[in-house]
Formats: sequence, C-alpha cells, structure tokens
Amino acid sequence: MKRLGGGFDMNKMMKQVEKAQVEVKRLQEEAGGRTVEATSGGGMVRVTVNGKLEVLNIEIKPEVVDPEDIEMLQDLIVAGVNEGLKKAQELMNEEMAKIKIPGLM
Repeated sequence: MKRLGGGFDMNKMMKQVEKAQVEVKRLQEEAGGRTVEATSGGGMVRVTVNGKLEVLNIEIKPEVVDPEDIEMLQDLIVAGVNEGLKKAQELMNEEMAKIKIPGLM
C-alpha cells in the first residue's frame, strides 16, 4: 500500500519526515549552543540562558543587594530568569520555524 488516493506516496512522506527529524535535531543542537541575555531592574540583574533552557549565569549588581529588602532581590532574580527563559524559547521557536516539510506545510 505504497500509494493512496490522490497520488499520496507514503514512502516519500516517510522520507520527508525522517529528513525533518534530522533537521530538528541539528537545529536543537545548534540552538543549544547559543545564548541569550535578559535583564531586570533596569539592568541590576542580568541572566544568561542557553538554547537548552539552562540558566548559565546570574549577575547581580552590588547596589541592588539590600539586606532589609531581600524580597525585591528575589523578585528581580525571578523576573530576570523568566525573561531569559522566554527569550531562549523564542530563539528555539525561530530556529524550528526554519524547518520546511513539503506536503505538510
């Protein structure tokens, strides 16, 4: 049952899917090696995230560290990490959008 109605070729489709899987893996590896940066608090907290959605680094400016207001620092860190993860996900989405599968798109 190689051909279905309307000229649909299952073998050709499977080859296209396999090709797309290879391309997805390549793009994931490539994007995994790229990094994005995000800041919060006007640059007081800087977060670096890679394409694998791993937080690589958090920089905190000393002047934002106030022992009397730890909650603000925590909020800035959470905001910076969330923004970094969002940017990394957008990077991955942009890379995945480059994949074209004939017959499916």
